[in-house]
Amino acid sequence: MSISGTDTAPARTGPAPAPDPLLVVRDLRVRFTRDGVPVHAVNGLSYSVAPGRTLAVIGESGSGKSVSSRALLGLLPESARITGSATFDGTELIGMPEREMRGRRGSDIAMVFQDPARSLNPTMRIGNQITEAVRVHADVDARVARERAVELLTLVRLPAPERRFFEYPHQLSGGMRQRVMIAIALAGQPRLLIADEATTALDVTTQAQIMELLAELQQRLGTAVVMISHDLGLAASYADDVLVMYAGRAVEYAPAPTLFGAVRMPYTAALLGAIPLLDRPSHTLLPVIPGQPPDLRALPEGCPFRPRCASSDDQCLTEPPLTEHEPGHRWACWHPEPGPGTDREEDRR
Repeated sequence: MSISGTDTAPARTGPAPAPDPLLVVRDLRVRFTRDGVPVHAVNGLSYSVAPGRTLAVIGESGSGKSVSSRALLGLLPESARITGSATFDGTELIGMPEREMRGRRGSDIAMVFQDPARSLNPTMRIGNQITEAVRVHADVDARVARERAVELLTLVRLPAPERRFFEYPHQLSGGMRQRVMIAIALAGQPRLLIADEATTALDVTTQAQIMELLAELQQRLGTAVVMISHDLGLAASYADDVLVMYAGRAVEYAPAPTLFGAVRMPYTAALLGAIPLLDRPSHTLLPVIPGQPPDLRALPEGCPFRPRCASSDDQCLTEPPLTEHEPGHRWACWHPEPGPGTDREEDRR
């Protein structure tokens, strides 16, 4: 895989077959114990990501998005109890020895975290931090590592990369620091990139620039991307597939055009309804989801969204499974939002 992006891809003569999934997660569960009480942070999560595709994992804070991704890389504390399966190119990640996992972090799977100011070492020049990452994954001398670091800074569109190489993190803007973090993540030429709220701390303009950069890099390098966010707008604009999480569970999962064309899970619909709209009359109160997210130490009986859902009834005391109700569209709800051309009663039947 070239990081320079100068190779020209061969012209396609016909529709390419769907690639096999690179990452397959099945029934992933993560449990912590706090004051002797189990905390079920992730409950039976399943999904897959193919090379060159972007999966957006969406949900409120505390829904299990970040915990599930860190479980894949062995980044959770020893107190975490992780079960289920997560295979990367056929190799099981769950339970992998730390020595072997250390060799895969960065080279197979890399992660870009939310706050680059906390991820970068404030006492080191950014060039040294990138060359350090390069030399961890490649047996090269200092000169070659420096050349590759400047190449990576150019790849992520950092202005004047040769000069920025010698600057410290505090001399860069938030967007520039995040570009440096992406350069570090790409140093090992990973096949899967996990962006954990990578644009949350940035202004809207810089956020769009970073997302465009990730999309461009994905096209050049064929990298699979898992984008963790609470922003449905970003998911609609940049993701190929969308997984909505609530209380550690997947509650809706579909290709992005399918999901946003016909949202079926009431929780997803409530998230969409809370997005500010330009055509909404001024001084109109924003819609809110009533209640609070459930306490993961004491989840409600049945559907975890039941106490906050306007459509709940006694049937919701039984937890609905995540089932494919329509081609490629899965949701976990007994009483879904109406589909195109139907009403809720027709859907219930």
